[in-house]
Amino acid sequence: MRLSELGQKEIVNLNNGGRLGMIVDSDLLIDEETGKIISLLVPEKRLGLRILGLESNDIEIHWDTIRKIGYDMIIIEIE
Repeated sequence: MRLSELGQKEIVNLNNGGRLGMIVDSDLLIDEETGKIISLLVPEKRLGLRILGLESNDIEIHWDTIRKIGYDMIIIEIE
């Protein structure tokens, strides 16, 4: 799957059904040596704080917590 295909998928937690955001709003943490994705960094708040250059809290979702990548969402399992 190409990264561009992941862009519009929503991230949903299997444990509580919580919606964490869209992949398009997230950053990827990539291992520079292997090129593998380590984790997704999903912004906790989407209120323009990043645009203003202020720090915001990101939720780090490790790649191994992803259970299923479906047509329109990514199912993860975190506490």
